[in-house]
Amino acid sequence: MNLNFASVWEMIADLIPDNDALICGEEVVNWQDYDLRSSKLATALVDAGLSPNSKAGLYLNNSNEYLICQNAIFKIGGVPINVNYRYVEEELIYLLENSDSEAVFYHACYSSRIKQIAPSLPNIKAWIEVADGTESQFNDGLQYDNLLEKCAPMERFSRDPETIYMLYTGGTTGMPKGVMYKQGEFLTFLFRTLKAMGYDVPEDLSDLESRIKNSQENNTFIRSVVGCPLMHGTGMWLGAFLPLLLGGTVITTKNLGFDPDQMWSKVEETQATNIVIVGDAFAKPMLDALNNADSTGNPYNLESVQVIISSGVMWSAEVKQGLLEHHDMALMDTMGSTEGGMGSSVTTRDNPPATAKFGLNPGVIVLADDGEILEPGSEKIGLIGTSGLVPVGYYKDEKKSAETFREVNGVRYSFPGDYAKLESDGTITLLGRGSNCINSAGEKIYPEEVEEAIKRNKEVFDCLVVGVNDDRFGQKVVAVVSLEEEIDAEALTEQTRKFIAGYKLPKEILFVDKVERAPNGKANYKWAKEEANQAFG
Repeated sequence: MNLNFASVWEMIADLIPDNDALICGEEVVNWQDYDLRSSKLATALVDAGLSPNSKAGLYLNNSNEYLICQNAIFKIGGVPINVNYRYVEEELIYLLENSDSEAVFYHACYSSRIKQIAPSLPNIKAWIEVADGTESQFNDGLQYDNLLEKCAPMERFSRDPETIYMLYTGGTTGMPKGVMYKQGEFLTFLFRTLKAMGYDVPEDLSDLESRIKNSQENNTFIRSVVGCPLMHGTGMWLGAFLPLLLGGTVITTKNLGFDPDQMWSKVEETQATNIVIVGDAFAKPMLDALNNADSTGNPYNLESVQVIISSGVMWSAEVKQGLLEHHDMALMDTMGSTEGGMGSSVTTRDNPPATAKFGLNPGVIVLADDGEILEPGSEKIGLIGTSGLVPVGYYKDEKKSAETFREVNGVRYSFPGDYAKLESDGTITLLGRGSNCINSAGEKIYPEEVEEAIKRNKEVFDCLVVGVNDDRFGQKVVAVVSLEEEIDAEALTEQTRKFIAGYKLPKEILFVDKVERAPNGKANYKWAKEEANQAFG
């Protein structure tokens, strides 16, 4: 079997043409139409002058069209570029220039922004607009629906497994960077991930066809609700790629923002087996929605749910426990980044939950700053390094590539920048990104560790922790907190003292109505730092 996204999905479309592939709102797209629409758009891209290895941007909200357009790019042997829909003009221009994009798919609601940036991007050969009910502000775009009507399906061809797949980072620690993988290696990694999760994946991937046929006979396909944005790795890799590679279904909603009641209703309606989220920013509202539904005598039916998967940020033990009280399922908490997967933990009713504690994936090390590979129980902390699937590098950034992807004792590792402590039982406790580390009175303090301690208090809904310059300490720890129940700063600090050392406690607490986060649930430290500096700087 040709290990290339488009080729795998063509094989699946031929095997199960009438099965659901994509669901968004009320629209259901079967596998035959998923393949057909993608093939027609692939013709449009070729007609516009794109060719193998051409880059094309996806400036789209969660939708069936996102996955259809992405597949069209894969079909021509091209490279999809994920575009953050929150970016403003300068950020969009940077991303599309840096990625050498030659085409852009965009929702009509972003047409006014496209109108602003198009004159600055002369290398874009095609702007393709997806209707979404809003009036277009850009006259030079090709219309998605028109292309589906007039274009013939592109003929299939054998694609190179060495073709690059690229995902741009969120830019939380600098400018967004394109992380490059070879498609064949990346697909092998995804199939191994599925096997590690307990799915029936053949050792020889050439037998995948029989696996799909077996799922058809037994109706065991994955039906995945994606709660987070497809524009980020968690939503795309765990929410979309994993089910699609086994012939399953990807389920999304059209609205921006996260509506937990809408999500649970969709789970009921579609009989979803999997839910993909990003930590407490999603899980807490989900738990509140379940509690509220129970209290009104209208509980949600969760019988179909087998697993909730979270990645990217910490998922607190208390919230996990609350979810398990509603339904017996697996809660898979994975630790990783665009640059590599590091560890995971699986919580069930028989396996009590923990916060920020992960079993190391095979081939993962913890490397101290002095170069020592740490053993379990070490008092030192270190950077997490992952081997196995290591990216080719960052697109057009050799210096950063050499810093992040490097050899230790002859083995190539990825070091995205996450620090951890290797416990005596072989698990790792995540401390956080070194770039966010707070140096207070000579002590290194990791924001994520303090955040999770503060969030263990029942009064706290959400929290971000940053360092603010201080004449006495160099930096002081400031917590930006939103509450579920009233509590004052002094009482909150004292309650938190039970969970972490005194020197890590916040020197100041700023209460806000809402802690701002990115659409994928990840921390918006830039916003938190601005708020903290304004209040206490």
